[in-house]
Amino acid sequence: MKNPPEGWPRITPAVFYDDAAAAIDWLTSVFGFTVRVRVENDEGQIVHSQLAMNGGLIMVGQAGLTPGRTYPRSPQAAGGANTQALCVFVDDVDVHCEHAREAGAAITTEPATQDYGEGYWTERTYEVRDPEGHYWWFLQRL
Repeated sequence: MKNPPEGWPRITPAVFYDDAAAAIDWLTSVFGFTVRVRVENDEGQIVHSQLAMNGGLIMVGQAGLTPGRTYPRSPQAAGGANTQALCVFVDDVDVHCEHAREAGAAITTEPATQDYGEGYWTERTYEVRDPEGHYWWFLQRL
């Protein structure tokens, strides 16, 4: 098996939004992602993007760009249905959460310490819902 391209992890999730351009702006300003690639069509819709954080990578795209395809859809367009949550490790969960809260993010689970027992690890986590309904877990290893 060949390695993925330089700077790409072996698994890279794609997340779709009804307004992907606004989502990219929100994800960078609130969660701290940086834009590696942002490709727009003539209408200004995001056809491909790559957002990076701490060695991780996600792709953010515009939902509904392919005529006749019933996917991908945002949770907002699917009546709030959500089939995944993304987990991101950060240096300080409490600082990250406070920044997200001050920016108006919907904190769905306040920061709490989870001890998973001997042989595993202890972490501090919080959960947040973004403006279109995607759920994100931010974790800090203790």
